[in-house]
Amino acid sequence: MYWCALILILILSSSSLATSAHKRTKICIPINPMNITNCKKLLTLGAELGWNIHNETHIDILFTIPISMDDTPKWVAWGVNPRRKRPRMIGTRAIIAISQANGTLKVSRYNITSDTKLGCRLQPLQPSIEFEDVVVQNMTGDVKPNRYMSIFATLILRPDLAAYDIARLNHVWQVGYEADEVALEPKMHPTALQNVDSTETTNLYSWKGISIEHRRHHLRTVHGILNIVGWGTLLPFGVIIARYLRRYPFHCTHWFLSHVSCQIVGYILGTIGWAIGIWLGHASKEYHFHTHNILAMFIFAFTTLQMIALRLRPTPIDDFRKYWDMYHHFLGYALLAVIILNIFHGIAILKPDKTWLCAYIGTLAVLASITLGLEIYTWCKFMNSKMKKPNTSGEVQPVPSS
Repeated sequence: MYWCALILILILSSSSLATSAHKRTKICIPINPMNITNCKKLLTLGAELGWNIHNETHIDILFTIPISMDDTPKWVAWGVNPRRKRPRMIGTRAIIAISQANGTLKVSRYNITSDTKLGCRLQPLQPSIEFEDVVVQNMTGDVKPNRYMSIFATLILRPDLAAYDIARLNHVWQVGYEADEVALEPKMHPTALQNVDSTETTNLYSWKGISIEHRRHHLRTVHGILNIVGWGTLLPFGVIIARYLRRYPFHCTHWFLSHVSCQIVGYILGTIGWAIGIWLGHASKEYHFHTHNILAMFIFAFTTLQMIALRLRPTPIDDFRKYWDMYHHFLGYALLAVIILNIFHGIAILKPDKTWLCAYIGTLAVLASITLGLEIYTWCKFMNSKMKKPNTSGEVQPVPSS
């Protein structure tokens, strides 16, 4: 019964995280000079996009990136891409705001080509030159120190070229920390996951993200939740049950059933999360996280070996049972250490809301507190029994389980 409840809680928490991550609001920033009425949070970088639709070809855009004293970009960018299949950096008609020495933003238009990806200098278009499929008007930028950087613009799309559709608008956003403010030349942006993932296909009529990148982002959320709950929470809890309820300091008749249930449910959830991670790795050719992948393979292989032990473990009367127990315990504790390390590594890669990190640290703190309390109780009970009942009969005294 509690398996179903756990999975239900998992699904609901995943849905709530996905919903809150893209919550619609009425105003993106405190200053709203264009009277923007539609706004949504974008997938990455804390960015927000606001817009007004005048007709199918005429829209006002407000793009905002939050900044702080410790994280102030040198430039921010937003643009549209006429590609129908998926949004990409190459081919984007970009609006880039570069911070100036006097604290203002200089906003210009840029055409992102394949040469840009190869490292060629990115130069602004001359005012007399227009994009062939979109007209950009009324470009301005606004910056409030330690609060936000924003870009305002009006776009007039060219429907005769059939390159844009407001119901499936491909757009790209980015931030960078180096720029030539005199030549208005933005330098290379970071290549972290959030920067690479800063693309989306959005239906401006319904506010929804409908691109492959959007679904991939949700799968990463599910991948993280499954591994945190399965491998990062249930497996350690199963170890606690086996250590403290098997014989000493408490003897629970059904300890083995509880232990195995925790391990099996945790293994199933963790394996599903691992399989999703494998698919994400194959589907995302732009980036590779070798350390995270290697640790994940190690975890899956040896947790599978631990699960096989349910059927192949020696009987209590076998001569080498004690050696098998030592191996089983050592491998289990080593796996817990690697699992916790890889979960923190995954959180560092994904860079989700700080709630994730706080929630898992809190979970580990609870598990550690339970373990510490039971360990202290175990040794207190053991020492107390040693003092009260001296071993004069030759009987073996109970010792804390290892």
